[in-house]
Amino acid sequence: MLHGRRVVLCVTGGVAAYKSAYLARRLVEAGADVRVVMSETAGEFIGPQTFAAITGFQPVSSLFEGELVSPHTELGRWADLVIVAPATAATIGRLAAGISSDAVGATVLATTAPVLLAPAMHTEMWEHPATRRNLEILRGDGYQMVGPGVGPLAGGDVGVGRVAEPDEIVEVANDILGGEGRGRVVLVTAGGTREPVDPVRFIGNRSSGKMGHAIANEASRRGYDVTLVTTSELPADPAVKVVRVETADEMLEAVSGIDPDIAVMAAAVADFKPRSTQSSKIARSEGLDSIALSATPDILATLVARSSRPFTVGFAAETGGVERAVEKAKRKSVDLLVYNDVSEPGSGFGTDTNRVVVIDRDGSSVEWPLQSKRQVAEQLWDRIGEELAGRD
Repeated sequence: MLHGRRVVLCVTGGVAAYKSAYLARRLVEAGADVRVVMSETAGEFIGPQTFAAITGFQPVSSLFEGELVSPHTELGRWADLVIVAPATAATIGRLAAGISSDAVGATVLATTAPVLLAPAMHTEMWEHPATRRNLEILRGDGYQMVGPGVGPLAGGDVGVGRVAEPDEIVEVANDILGGEGRGRVVLVTAGGTREPVDPVRFIGNRSSGKMGHAIANEASRRGYDVTLVTTSELPADPAVKVVRVETADEMLEAVSGIDPDIAVMAAAVADFKPRSTQSSKIARSEGLDSIALSATPDILATLVARSSRPFTVGFAAETGGVERAVEKAKRKSVDLLVYNDVSEPGSGFGTDTNRVVVIDRDGSSVEWPLQSKRQVAEQLWDRIGEELAGRD
């Protein structure tokens, strides 16, 4: 599950920092894209060039130096997972108090990704009431822990407080990123289809594919096995399998070869296509009084009609009220239908934001506020998770 995932490794000032180099190597070998953030004291135990050589990127050790304008916020948003290893007693205390005075603390506070702590300290520090209180606070905040183990410590001591082994940390990271989607296959469609009139012209729509790509990327981040069938050239998460198509017929063919547990049909499929396509460009001088049209295949209907029907989410880009979308949700027999009014500012094709109404099978609906398409995707997967949990 680490292949193609974005991991920020935060290294703090403890002798166990030498193991973080091997951890970085193991993460890279597992296919993760790794960036390292170092506290100032971490540099007393291991040099930044070691991590640069392993990951291919210079570590961030200051909030005010380097190429990134705001390194903590940029890395916090970029990460699928943040690992703090070793997590010293001082680091645990600062995180519990919400102190962001260094690059590590600021990055952890700036992320919404899961955070995995690998504590490392002497036994007395591990058992101290202050450390126990701080750990309880962090667990309550949703932080996850791995270790510590029992074994040799700094200075020849032996006891609890030894940092978890890198392979153990990688295993737990795999479990975290496996998430709710582990073992479930997801199909997402995105973009607007183009139905050719001739080699130059086509019938299509204004869909950019941004919403569908955001949905596919969020599903991948949650551990689903995602195939994205798209007409868009937008990039996708490295873990997403991308099938690029152009026409409705090509999209249907691609979808027909996938047997998903969940299908999110966000593509804006053209309703009609030219009955015949010219093999050469139609000259203006020839004139064109009309184009005979025929209906494109109803890809959503083919999915709903399957004997092994997936949990199906449809999309309806409309203008005006929600009534047509409610009728469509019932007629199409989808599990959920996402409606948005493309005439509303900030909610149309090509925008980075969206205001949607989510409608269920019986026609009841809930309106979500205007927000980024990534936030819409996050909320949608939360809703899908709730629906599936209720069925299970």
